[in-house]
Amino acid sequence: MNVKLIAHTRLSDEFYDSFDVYGAFGEYEWNELNRLDAADGQVVALTAIRTCYSPLKPAEIIPQEGAKYFGNAASDGEGGTEADRLFRHITRSGHTSTLEHITYTFAIEGVSRALLAQLTRHRHLSFSVQSQRYVRMGSGDKIGGFDYVTPPSVDDNKAFEMEGWSDTARGAFETYMTASQQAYDALRAAGVPAEDARMVLPNAAACNLVMTGNLRTLLDFYAKRRPGNGAQWEIAELAVSIRDEIIKVDPWLAPYFKAK
Repeated sequence: MNVKLIAHTRLSDEFYDSFDVYGAFGEYEWNELNRLDAADGQVVALTAIRTCYSPLKPAEIIPQEGAKYFGNAASDGEGGTEADRLFRHITRSGHTSTLEHITYTFAIEGVSRALLAQLTRHRHLSFSVQSQRYVRMGSGDKIGGFDYVTPPSVDDNKAFEMEGWSDTARGAFETYMTASQQAYDALRAAGVPAEDARMVLPNAAACNLVMTGNLRTLLDFYAKRRPGNGAQWEIAELAVSIRDEIIKVDPWLAPYFKAK
């Protein structure tokens, strides 16, 4: 599995240039706020949250209230700024719809179709998935045959003997993968179109996708699929990878991904 962040919420140049950034944020880490990505999500979140409670117009909130929230230490004693305090308060009060304005897009590579089925059960995520209908999976095609994901529980330490067939779990698994590829190739050679030949491909068949989600949805996804919460190993690994990619660009969100 390989997960890489493609894009995430950025302030528009027009919005950013519409006010005096230094005047708006006061002494709050000028270098970090000078067009660095890590601050953009916070600006969006503060604008969305305060719009619900302020008489100001959305475009006026950062110029008039930015220094108050980003320039003062949190009054709840939990660290960070007043903006961090507000984010904590809003999250704990359940008003997390304001976090839906912050989005992230990921390239997700080499995951199983079994994981894809689990992933699509989550709402408010957008997917563009590598098609087995249009991408031919034959041994002689450009892709060189379908790749597959092997569960860690399928190993050589587990053996069986049944009806004259004895092997390890890994041996049986790989035998089936080979048979699936051979069946697919045979169907294609017989003139069966790829969209129908794909029916013999297993849940283990690997695929690639692009996925976009808003922060509220991704926090919910992580809470449900994180390791130790009963999730299957592959989707738990994906949840961790997504969390790590988000925290790289928005380190202020690290506390929100802690296990509850």
